[in-house]
Amino acid sequence: MRPLTESETRTVLNKIANYAGSSLKDLFAPLDKSAKPDHHVLRLSRSRVYYVRLSLANLATSVVREKLLSCGTCLAMKLAETHSLELPASADMHVHLRQGDMLNLPNLQPPITSVAQALEYRDRLRAVEPNVRYLMSLFLHPSVTPQVIVEAAAAGIAGVKMYPQGVTTNSDSGVVSVDDYAAVFAEMERQDLVLNIHGEIATEPVDGLSLEVAFLPVLHRLHKDYPRLRIVLEHCSTAEAVDAVRACGPSVAGTITAHHLYLTGDMSQSDPLCFCKPIPKKPTDRDALIRAVCSGDAKFFFGSDSAPHPLASKTGSQTVPAGVFTQPFATQLVLLALEEAIERGVVAEDDVSQYRLESFLSRSGRRFYKLPDDAGGARILLERRDEKIPPYVASADDGLRVGLSKAGSAVYGLRWL
Repeated sequence: MRPLTESETRTVLNKIANYAGSSLKDLFAPLDKSAKPDHHVLRLSRSRVYYVRLSLANLATSVVREKLLSCGTCLAMKLAETHSLELPASADMHVHLRQGDMLNLPNLQPPITSVAQALEYRDRLRAVEPNVRYLMSLFLHPSVTPQVIVEAAAAGIAGVKMYPQGVTTNSDSGVVSVDDYAAVFAEMERQDLVLNIHGEIATEPVDGLSLEVAFLPVLHRLHKDYPRLRIVLEHCSTAEAVDAVRACGPSVAGTITAHHLYLTGDMSQSDPLCFCKPIPKKPTDRDALIRAVCSGDAKFFFGSDSAPHPLASKTGSQTVPAGVFTQPFATQLVLLALEEAIERGVVAEDDVSQYRLESFLSRSGRRFYKLPDDAGGARILLERRDEKIPPYVASADDGLRVGLSKAGSAVYGLRWL
């Protein structure tokens, strides 16, 4: 660790001043009234800038450089030169599993519309992997009444997923009109359940808007009518969706997937393994999502929307099912997308800090769902070790294969600490 040069210090302080303003001086003020008070300083280690107590920085000088993973709060780093990175365990706030060889959540057939079904499904998931905290949801359906919402809240169900009818896989039982669910939304607001929205309309709008953009007035209306209802616009895919979430109050947030950070519409239409809903849009939309991730805005957090389908159905059928499978490498794919964005000049190197990565991948989502933001102490270590994404993952007997997105790409290796 070394002090920053005058030029480096000026660059970092100018960046911090954009957020801290006149409070900048307080960040480096004495921490006590002793004769030699401790205070915070800036230090550089392995292409990362840390905000750290001077006493701790002095202690860090006794640690061999190669062994020092972190010290204080990382404010900026050069991602391309970062060989190892320790983070809180990622919180994936939107993921599809399957049943049988692949468990299925939440848009299974038939959908989960009762508390008993949700709890039974949770128990099946726990039997497969007990070390994951599963936030269960119900499928919004005429059988979901205000009384069901009361029961769901008492049972620890996290939210209710709203699919407009016909917008995606297994959504035939979805919502036709939000007016039909006014009493349900009001009870969700009272019980503090989250409304998770697949934000698209089912039919092509006549004015040439995308399905997502055409849905956004519904989001604004729901927020206006139920201002305390926590709402998540899932898998944002347009610049307009980012703006819409920001225009709403603090009870509205949006998830962003890994694949929408690197795919565009032409890729999704030409490669069946990249086909998903909402369909990725223009490069300008992709770049707007990248900027939202790097902004540090707590309204946006990670939700992979990873949806596995048998490789044979993705590549061998005339009707390709919607869904991109990223889950085994989801965190790494976010980092890869950010590296590619830096190379394109969409964001600067110092826009990608450890703090912002932690916020997007873990802390902001946990806070929105009112969970401990430290992941229960669980942490992961990402290391560059010549790992590449394989073309597929397979069952033990190789009877089932699921194709992976961005196969062949070099990514960080990941292990639990």
